[in-house]
Amino acid sequence: MHEEPRPSTRRAAGSPSIARHGRLKTGNVWKTIAKVVASTVAVVLVSGTAVAAYAAWDLANTVQPTVKLESEKVLEGVPDIGAIDGGVNLLVIGSDSRQNQGDGFGDPDEETAVLNDVTMLLHISQDHSHVEVISFPRDMLVSVPGTCTDPEDPSDTLSAMSSTKINSVLSYGGMDCVVKTVSNLLGIEIPVAGVVQFNGVAALSEAVGGVDVCVAEPIEDEYTGTFLEAGTHTLSGIPALQFLRTRHGVGDGSDLGRISNQQVFLSALARKLQSDGTLGDPGKLYSIAKAALGNMQLSNELANPTTMISIAKAMKDVDLSKIAFIQYPTAYVEGGGAVEPTWQAEAVNEALQQDIPVVLPTEQNEDFGSATDPNAAPVAEAPAEEAPVEEAPVEEAPAEGTEAAPAPTGEALLNGVSGQTAADVRCSAGRTLDDQ
Repeated sequence: MHEEPRPSTRRAAGSPSIARHGRLKTGNVWKTIAKVVASTVAVVLVSGTAVAAYAAWDLANTVQPTVKLESEKVLEGVPDIGAIDGGVNLLVIGSDSRQNQGDGFGDPDEETAVLNDVTMLLHISQDHSHVEVISFPRDMLVSVPGTCTDPEDPSDTLSAMSSTKINSVLSYGGMDCVVKTVSNLLGIEIPVAGVVQFNGVAALSEAVGGVDVCVAEPIEDEYTGTFLEAGTHTLSGIPALQFLRTRHGVGDGSDLGRISNQQVFLSALARKLQSDGTLGDPGKLYSIAKAALGNMQLSNELANPTTMISIAKAMKDVDLSKIAFIQYPTAYVEGGGAVEPTWQAEAVNEALQQDIPVVLPTEQNEDFGSATDPNAAPVAEAPAEEAPVEEAPVEEAPAEGTEAAPAPTGEALLNGVSGQTAADVRCSAGRTLDDQ
């Protein structure tokens, strides 16, 4: 059963946690100033120009107040994300709050619920050889640990909850509580996170110059105003946001279909970032950084310039076939209305815990929101390095009455799990109004 939060900690619809958690405490002021100085010095040293100094000053004036995560303590004394044992984990939270988003998304006092309708984990392996992006269905039932700080009283903690839809956690306990909930679910540490609202998604898509997405069948969605004919479309700004938000216009019309649709966009984004050298271009990185700092609420460490640069460097050379977009395995509960993790979810958890790459099934699930693009040219994979030939060690026979332990594997085969790699060029499986 869904356990309601204590009445004293419930928020009114018009009081989003993002605004409340965004206030800088006195202790954070000097930390923020130090980061601004560090970023300014770094940019000036790299380019040695007055333009660079202005750019750093501009970014410093763009940054939003940050949020302290309890888990960020694991980064203390770590010089680079590659030094983090087991890789680095970053949580991206998409909020449906209408606060400060303009008139295009409805009345913020009437329609805001501060739900984390999008929750994604980005895992970068310690050796930077593979990346996993895990999407969690918004209606997935989770357990919320009893360690979340009460937003109304930071000296107190909120009650633990069970069988709670994951998209309600942001409203209940803010960014840090979402991080703790996902960390508890997966059994991993998540030291960096960020919350993005509607305008932020639009700004980020503009910063990269738009994303080319393939639509196999027309998308018609009156709820988000998304109407796209079959073919390839370059989406930027609000059209990109609408494409990412559409649910009724893709797949089976469910949130699971929307996740597959988002994976079509994100895989196309990954291909674009690598093909045009964005992650190695200071000018383009500046535009992305400005969009992120001005439109996202970041955790302390994610707002740290050193951390941001480390993440960009780690991502820029990963083979596209080793960037996997995974839909966290779930199944509908009895009666519908929510989903819960299946037994296959444990394989995803173990892959993340052991920092090993995943292998998705070759047969794609066409029921949700993506389809094969018959016209797409295959993406060339980086040539594999030849491993030195080593003499196999002589294995000793197991003792009588015992069984030999299974040989460790260097990858996790996720049979029955939906997803795709960035090398898979797939199309959105649209739905017209007649199909809805």
